[in-house]
Amino acid sequence: MLAWPTTVLTRPMSAQSACVDRAPAISNPAATDFSIFQPPQSSRLNVIAKSRAESDSDRTVVARLAPGAGAVARALDATRRFARAHRLPQTTADRLAVIVEEWVANIVEHGRPRAGSLIGFRMERARGAVRMTFTDAGIAFDPRSAQDKGPNLERGGGAGIALIRSWSEIEGYSRRSGRNRLALRSKS
Repeated sequence: MLAWPTTVLTRPMSAQSACVDRAPAISNPAATDFSIFQPPQSSRLNVIAKSRAESDSDRTVVARLAPGAGAVARALDATRRFARAHRLPQTTADRLAVIVEEWVANIVEHGRPRAGSLIGFRMERARGAVRMTFTDAGIAFDPRSAQDKGPNLERGGGAGIALIRSWSEIEGYSRRSGRNRLALRSKS
C-alpha cells in the first residue's frame, strides 16, 4: 500500500502481457513526483505511472480521448475516479458524470471532429467547486447561445445542454486554431 496520496494510472493488458495502449490517457501534470513502474506479471492491469499529489486540491484528471466508440466511457471512468479521489458527495459525483457524459457525447455525435484529432478533457478542484475544460476539433458550437429545443421524442435525448446549464456555470467558450474550448464550473 502506498503511504501518500496517489493517482494510479492503469491500462488493460493483452493476453501476451503487453500494454494494449502505450499512450497514457489519464495523467496528472501537476504532480511533483513521477515514476514509471511495472506490477507483478500476474496482474491483469498494467500500471503505467504513479504520481504524488501534495494535497487533494492538487489532484487533476487530464484525458485525451479518440472521438469514437468508447470516448464517453473513458471520460466517465476518469470522472468517477476523480470523484472518489476527492471524496465528493454522491449527488455531486452523479451530476459531474452527467455533465461529462453529455458534453463528450455531443462532441462525438454532433461535433464531427477531424479524423485523427483528440478530445481534451481536464477536471480539477478549484475554490470549492470542480472545474472542467473540454477541447475538440469539431465544428464550432458555443453552448451559451444554443437554443434549447427540448427533448427529442422520436430518437431520445435533447436535454443535455439544459442539464449542463442547470448543474454548471459556463465560464467561457472560445475557438482558436480550429479547436473549441469550453470551460465549466460545477454549481454547489
